[in-house]
Amino acid sequence: MELLNTKEHARTNYIYLLVAGIVLIAFNLRPAITSLGPLVGMIQEDVGLAHWSAGLLMSLPLIVFAFMSPLVPRIAARLTNERTLLIGLTFLFVGISIRSIPTPLLLFTGTFLAGLGIAIGNVLLPAVVKERFPNKFGLMTSVYSTSMGLIASLASGISIPLAIDWNLGWQGAQMVWALPVIAAIVLWGFLLKNNREGTRRNLQKQTSPSNQMWRSSLAWQIAIFMGFQSFSFYVTVSWLTEILHSHGISLETAGWLLSFTQLVGLPASFIIPVLAGRFRSQVWLSLILGIFAVIGYSGLLFGSTYSILIVSIIFIGVALGGSFPLALTYIGLRSRNGKQAAELSGMAQSTGYVLAAIGPLFIGYLYDMTQSWTVPLILLIVVSVLLTVFGMFSGRDRYVQ
Repeated sequence: MELLNTKEHARTNYIYLLVAGIVLIAFNLRPAITSLGPLVGMIQEDVGLAHWSAGLLMSLPLIVFAFMSPLVPRIAARLTNERTLLIGLTFLFVGISIRSIPTPLLLFTGTFLAGLGIAIGNVLLPAVVKERFPNKFGLMTSVYSTSMGLIASLASGISIPLAIDWNLGWQGAQMVWALPVIAAIVLWGFLLKNNREGTRRNLQKQTSPSNQMWRSSLAWQIAIFMGFQSFSFYVTVSWLTEILHSHGISLETAGWLLSFTQLVGLPASFIIPVLAGRFRSQVWLSLILGIFAVIGYSGLLFGSTYSILIVSIIFIGVALGGSFPLALTYIGLRSRNGKQAAELSGMAQSTGYVLAAIGPLFIGYLYDMTQSWTVPLILLIVVSVLLTVFGMFSGRDRYVQ
């Protein structure tokens, strides 16, 4: 009896640590990107980047996501999810460290390596949750997506104060985000070391991913929904500060408003996956979030007062805060097991991030061409409409394959 109690106690502790590890992975999937937006002006001035090349810097991780995502399930099939996540965290740490050196080559190389690490976490986190918590997928998605949104908003808000008020410069403000990566590496190393038996079983059960997911119309609908959501999110993270600055708002205040935009979406980030898990169809959730996005970007386009801009970014924050975890929830709800979730996650994120990667670069190019944010904002409104349509398609009660 005492032996059984000891084993049960050890298992309970392992589950708590696993939940902490999932949250810690989520902490590291956004700051390396969201912290760049407010600093992009300083980086341009220091390194000498045009708007289009700064847009390329913001798009580079998304390009990496696009080509890396379909490879991640195959790597994990050979190494297990846990080992692959640990490799991804190592890439992320090295990338953050390298890109803090102010030369164009190392700036882009470090961003590329950071993108590799984040891509691995993006793909495998829904699969790990589906595999380890199949009956609590909605709740666990809420937990880690909310964690992701919280740290992302913090990274946007404190980037300028870290760089200016704390005299760290944009390089030091970037290196701060290596600290949670180190914590995640330590915890996942411990989890891997203390679950060797489970790791051996997982290796024995793993099979190579098939290509059938790429022939599923539902998988493509989820992928396009994720793509348009990511397009909107990364364009907002990259350029909202500059858009607000064009309305006469100081850069520091605009940086905090970007943080506020993400912060205000946190309740939606937590509630949406829970609601989605309770209903067979999520069509109505996609419709509501899409309407919020259209209203928000329209407010940025036509708004002329500070109060209208604040209301607009609240709508945008709720739309972005809810649509991303909804896309992650679709991966779990539309798949039958952890293996299928990994394949759907890799496929959806690969094709989805092709669309997303276009965003910051293309928006920066449009601004360079027109010297105005009018055309970029009109494009964001159109994307919001498409996001609504494909979100409603994805929300129907079906399974992939």
